Amino acid sequence: MTIETKITEHLKQKENGNGEKKYSSKDFSSDQDVRWCPGCGDYTILKQVQKTMPEIGVDREDIVFISGIGCAARFPYYMDTFGMHSIHGRAPAISTGLKVSRPDLSVWIITGDGDSLSIGANHFVQLLRRNVDVNLLLFNNQIYGLTKGQYSPTSPEGSTTKSTPFGSIDHPFNPLSLSMGADGTFVARTMDRDPRHLQQMLQRSHQHKGTSMLEIYQNCIVFNDGAFELFTDRKTRPREAIYLEDGEPLVFGKDNEKGIRLDGLKPEVVSLEDGGYSKEDLWTHDEGDKTKSYLLSQFFDAPAPGETQMPRPFGVLYAVERPCYDEGVNHQIDAAVEQKGQGELDNLLQGPETWEIK
Repeated sequence: MTIETKITEHLKQKENGNGEKKYSSKDFSSDQDVRWCPGCGDYTILKQVQKTMPEIGVDREDIVFISGIGCAARFPYYMDTFGMHSIHGRAPAISTGLKVSRPDLSVWIITGDGDSLSIGANHFVQLLRRNVDVNLLLFNNQIYGLTKGQYSPTSPEGSTTKSTPFGSIDHPFNPLSLSMGADGTFVARTMDRDPRHLQQMLQRSHQHKGTSMLEIYQNCIVFNDGAFELFTDRKTRPREAIYLEDGEPLVFGKDNEKGIRLDGLKPEVVSLEDGGYSKEDLWTHDEGDKTKSYLLSQFFDAPAPGETQMPRPFGVLYAVERPCYDEGVNHQIDAAVEQKGQGELDNLLQGPETWEIK
């Protein structure tokens, strides 16, 4: 299919009675064969993204998916939108340039833990601190899948892989804590095996003005199967995962019989069944509280001796508003044009200090 044909099809989208374009998930499914391993978590992420796109209220021709390198990086081929399969770790840089030059576009970055937290780590943190108005989906399977099973920057210590046959001695990145440390303005987590929650987090990511960083636990069925089973299995999920709701107390368990309270700044798990504590005693989640959001991001590592294992948080940990980099750049450009005029490219390239050699 030629680019001219694709553009024509985009412009021929069916319209509803209000003159607005109406889409279904099928409108976002390309004609390319999906080439992931059977059972890969990427399939359900793709499906939920295709279901969510019609709900965000953006024309299909104004949506762009940009990826780096890795299994997840095939994503743009399977979305019937504009997109780009870029180079290793540089999707944030390319997306920044696109958003600055075309602020009207809805830009989505597709990346993996190997792509964005190793060779692309610098670009990852620069994107977050600049707060470019794009959406980053971090597929985290704690392994290198495309290159056949080496340990990644998020693999737990002791992981036995093809590149660490005696166990990894590297301490892994905690993507949410890293994002908080880089002054990210939207930090959230979801998982491939909870489609409804995944859709909700995709919608929240789109609604955020600034860089939204959504970590998605994604199962690699070949090289790291079951890495997140404690959180995805219906039997263990109630006691191992906690779903965050802004303004609501932190409760979890099969019957919400457990909660988390703060003793100063030290979180502790308490029971709501024995009458010792009630929901009024619990920690109430506040997406705008950076200190408490960072504490939540630390519900990650194994507890110290004598401490209780905390449930893994899912949902929006932190969300605040801050000026966006792309808007700032365009404001400067508008001010320069107003002050000095449009300018000419040849004069800009020559600069004020040019001379002729005779």
